[in-house]
Amino acid sequence: MANIYDDVVEVARRTMVLFFVVDTSGSMEGSKIGTLNQAVEDVIPEIREISENNADAEIKIAVLEFSSGARWITSMPVPADGFDWKYLDAGGLTDLGTACRMLAEKLSRNSFMSDVTGSFAPAVFLMSDGAPTDDYRAGLAELWNNNWFKKAIKVAVAIGENANTSVLAEFTGNEESVLSVHNPEMLRKMIRFVSVTSSQIGSQSSAVGSGNIDEVKSKQEEFVEQVHAAYDAGDFDDDDEFIEW
Repeated sequence: MANIYDDVVEVARRTMVLFFVVDTSGSMEGSKIGTLNQAVEDVIPEIREISENNADAEIKIAVLEFSSGARWITSMPVPADGFDWKYLDAGGLTDLGTACRMLAEKLSRNSFMSDVTGSFAPAVFLMSDGAPTDDYRAGLAELWNNNWFKKAIKVAVAIGENANTSVLAEFTGNEESVLSVHNPEMLRKMIRFVSVTSSQIGSQSSAVGSGNIDEVKSKQEEFVEQVHAAYDAGDFDDDDEFIEW
């Protein structure tokens, strides 16, 4: 007698892309880019674990850096279980507008969102310590015309006193999704929190194939709620308040 499980076919998982958009301008040189590199490298195993234990979604990672111009570190999104962080160097200007245009180009079913099994709305994580040196408004307008970006979880970390939080709020769509850090320990904490939390929320199955923007907006709202909860719990208490950039 044939086993009834012989013909069971494993259902392919959808994907959720986590985008790291990293400012590598000259002002990031030194401890800022060094801390960022180490913190992202340290959190990758946790993202792998989230992906491995998720029956609905595989998490993939894409990395875009910007300074004088912008460039993709990953030619395509890389599955978390095969991703290794490549340390970034700092130098040059802060061409955020160029980065926005390049991100908009890839947020398409003809490019980074082309997975045959279908994709969740992505999570986009921007880190910057300054202000744009190019025409960021034109690039950002192009990005906000992109439906994938509209539906994405969007968060920015403002590094140091000179980060333009108003511009970062324009990127994320609200001030509550801009998180400020002023020393290496806080940057490490924020990178871990944002990477893990956005991966967990973004890969939930509630919005699979729905195309319902309200459902996806609720993921952004859930992320903000998690931010408030973390602050209330003291998770972001400044352990290193006298060591600032």
